[in-house]
Amino acid sequence: MRQLFVLDPLQCIQPAKDSSAALMQAAQRASIEVWACTPADLQARGDQLSAIAIPVVPEPWISTGEPRSLPLTDFACIWMRKDPPVDEGYLYATHLLELAERAGVCVLNRPAALRAWNEKLGALRFNSLMAPTLVASRVSELAAFAREQDEVVLKPLGGRAGQGLVRVAGAAPGLEALLELVTDQEQLPVMVQRFLPAVIEGDKRILLVDGEPLGAVNRRPKAGDFRSNLAMGGRPEPTELDSRELQICAELAPVLREQGLFFVGIDVIDGLLSEINVTSPTGIREVERLKGVPLADQVIERLIVRLG
Repeated sequence: MRQLFVLDPLQCIQPAKDSSAALMQAAQRASIEVWACTPADLQARGDQLSAIAIPVVPEPWISTGEPRSLPLTDFACIWMRKDPPVDEGYLYATHLLELAERAGVCVLNRPAALRAWNEKLGALRFNSLMAPTLVASRVSELAAFAREQDEVVLKPLGGRAGQGLVRVAGAAPGLEALLELVTDQEQLPVMVQRFLPAVIEGDKRILLVDGEPLGAVNRRPKAGDFRSNLAMGGRPEPTELDSRELQICAELAPVLREQGLFFVGIDVIDGLLSEINVTSPTGIREVERLKGVPLADQVIERLIVRLG
């Protein structure tokens, strides 16, 4: 069996932290032939889809062979694991991968779902599970909401890994000027969400595979910050899921399965859904290290069963 990983250049990957590296190594342990390419390596000659891909031996990290042009139909599964931003190049890559999907290739996550599920806006499908939230461009509406909630977090819709998040009081001087800045003078919508003080105790990243929670890690913000993202200095801690978090997972599961979102990372703060990460969810390494479970191998095992 062959699997193709579409991702950032391999030299950019930090194997000790990266979930893509963990999945590639688990695939190798399952006797799967691993190949890699970037979105720029995808191409179509008429309706014949191919990739200029390199064979990879990911464990120990990393040795590669010579690039080859291979039909995408040569792969039993293609992982789309390119990190955001979800820009034009990313979107065009999903269209090419969708053609491969129509030719019978399993693509994870489903290309149409990657386009449809913005990692901030996707959670609005489950608004009843979230903190009070407004998405808007108009400064007057955003400012009124911030004053109503007393303290809020501003989230740019294209942000990732905690970048660009701003915590602000509704009564803060200059609130309107800040909102003008983050909305680019009311040209871009932004998410404004009630600030949850419990985030100081941690933000849980829960990893769902085919809708089932297989692992979780609590991420505690560093001193002086409210952002718990590991890329922003958050500290990972072992954790277990409580009944509320299991309820959230159960409510999401059928929708994620129906949408073809096989590997997803959701963020939960104080029992409230914050985000649904579908592009390149992280957290595998932290769960494996803190819990002593072979999570990446479990993901690949589930995939093998799915592929039949």
